[in-house]
Amino acid sequence: MPPKLLLNAQQIDILLHRLACQLIEHHGDFSNCVLIGLQPRGVYLLDRLVALLQGEYNINALRQGKLDITFFRDDFRRSEKPHAASSNEMNVPIEGKDIVFIDDVLYTGRSIRAALTAIESYGRPKSIELLNLIDRRFSRDLPIQPDYVGRQIDALQNDKVTVEWTATHKEDAVYLLKDSV
Repeated sequence: MPPKLLLNAQQIDILLHRLACQLIEHHGDFSNCVLIGLQPRGVYLLDRLVALLQGEYNINALRQGKLDITFFRDDFRRSEKPHAASSNEMNVPIEGKDIVFIDDVLYTGRSIRAALTAIESYGRPKSIELLNLIDRRFSRDLPIQPDYVGRQIDALQNDKVTVEWTATHKEDAVYLLKDSV
């Protein structure tokens, strides 16, 4: 079965603007805020939001990082093939800061649990929030909910939701890939 288009480039652009405005409403000038993209796919959303906040909303004092959670995952030693780690770019202090984790799709919540453990290596933030472009709201294994969400999508357990960006693919789009079973 071919993938089903859930969001096109124009719809994603609208959601990105809405998410940027929500961040501005809550964090003002971002003087005590650090935006952290979760490797590997959350960094594309982070980059787009940072470009939007700086370019269209004139927020230039943004602090950001890119956090790899590979070795903090609860399935790290359970896979038959080795996990490929991404780079950490955490050259910003987080002690006493308001952190916003940014990831593309919230599914079971296990990646966010790993991020909560991983961030402890860098200090103790004042608070941690979660921003997701897509929330698969009925698929949670852990009690984790986003503070900022672009769109909620209901999908069957074995279906896959993929986010494509022009930086890695030919277009900005979100697709649902149905399980063929």
